[in-house]
Amino acid sequence: MSDVTVEKWGMFEASFQGPSTGNPFLEIAFDAIFKQKSREVRVPGFYDGDGIYKIRFMPDEEGEWRFITRSEQAELDGQTGQLTVGPATKNNHGPVKVRNQFHFGYADGSPYLPFGTTCYAWTHQPLAMQAQTLETLKQTRFNKIRMGVFPKDYPYNTNEPLYACFLSGPDGKEDFDQPNPLAFRHFETQVAALCEIGIEADIIIFHPYDRWGYADMSAEQDYRYVAYLAARLSAYRNVWWSLANEYDFLLNTKPLAQWDRYFHILEENDPYQHLRSIHNGDVRMNFDHRKPWVTHTCIQNWDVKRTQEWRDDYGKPVINDEPEYEGNIIQCWGNITAQELVHRYWITLTRGGYAGHGETYSHPEDLIWWAKGGKLRGEAWKRIGFLRDLLEEDANSGFEPLGSVHDWPWSRVSGARDGDVRLIYFGEHQPIVWSSGLPMDGDHYEVDIIDTWNMTVTPAKKVEAPVTHPTRHGDIVRGGKPDAAFGIELPGKPYLAVRVRPMKR
Repeated sequence: MSDVTVEKWGMFEASFQGPSTGNPFLEIAFDAIFKQKSREVRVPGFYDGDGIYKIRFMPDEEGEWRFITRSEQAELDGQTGQLTVGPATKNNHGPVKVRNQFHFGYADGSPYLPFGTTCYAWTHQPLAMQAQTLETLKQTRFNKIRMGVFPKDYPYNTNEPLYACFLSGPDGKEDFDQPNPLAFRHFETQVAALCEIGIEADIIIFHPYDRWGYADMSAEQDYRYVAYLAARLSAYRNVWWSLANEYDFLLNTKPLAQWDRYFHILEENDPYQHLRSIHNGDVRMNFDHRKPWVTHTCIQNWDVKRTQEWRDDYGKPVINDEPEYEGNIIQCWGNITAQELVHRYWITLTRGGYAGHGETYSHPEDLIWWAKGGKLRGEAWKRIGFLRDLLEEDANSGFEPLGSVHDWPWSRVSGARDGDVRLIYFGEHQPIVWSSGLPMDGDHYEVDIIDTWNMTVTPAKKVEAPVTHPTRHGDIVRGGKPDAAFGIELPGKPYLAVRVRPMKR
């Protein structure tokens, strides 16, 4: 194979002709070894139908690479080639990894703050609606999307998918031993489209909302399916792996030990070790995210003030992808106000975690963003974008909680700092003056009041610091030393935040 040029963290693909009789998905193993100097990377191959076998490689180092294929099939064994890897282009920062224990960053060192949304079955909708989803995403500040490989059968989402995920067997039913290349080609095309607009694809591998039989495949079929996904999709730099949406609703057919095996298959077949997690349904059924093969904590829970508790329990980044959804459907998880969702975002971020968005407004044709994509009809997404812009102005190592949730005042209000920058979010509280968490050398800092709903940033008026301290009953009494060298005057209304950062010189 002649030399080709690929950018760092881009994708190299090579195709080979091989057997098409029998069931190549089951009967033929195929991989390649990529070498650069003394380094070797094993890359699994996959069958793409019509006698075509492919390998995909995401190089993470510039320079010359060579490869050789391996297979018991003579025509697929010993095939060689080479590629030249150049520098990454402007908008290519590489895959996202865990950074500074509780946070994330791109492979090139740039900070990454996940601001995600959910569109479970958007790739299974009519093509025009899928195009509309991508256009809508371009107008937002979302940089991650939760999306299922399989279609979904659930209220508000009952349409047939564009493609069956597996080919038909002799009995006319889907044969779970033969993935449908057409379906997976379409899925990965949309993963690539997301990459082009800077959005991470948080790929949900299993879910319980099914009428096609995908949730009831055998363990062996599941294992092959996970390996096939890894071989096809790992070379896309914007891939994250989510083992399941609401894994605990599948435990009758997929016991707990089986979920660990899925993680291990990804470890074995994803050469780039993309982020891996799993999502609970019942708030009492969090997965044990302490396991070393889980890279970060994925949570569904409306009680967002517990964010620091989850950080402490698991010692990993926390993403609460379902703190409930903005909408008006009958289900309680889908009918909170936009202001409440924004409120929960701010609490989560200022307690050291990250949150996810979803929108569930009733529609006569069930065209609901959370299920199918299309158009956004709510208001939270605009304020979430405003929050992302604010945080990215100062993001460096990641925002860490200002204090323990067991200490006053952080059990009530939320505060975080990244280096010399501090954010204090008052939420439902509406003080008229504040000093806790402010630096002692106030003359060197500028302070702004942030209206989280109206999306305004206004310089704060500094006042004399109140001299207060809490009693053991939590009451505030006069006496002792000031909490800070200064206080700030506030307008006495809820959902405000304060930002403190060094004055520009």
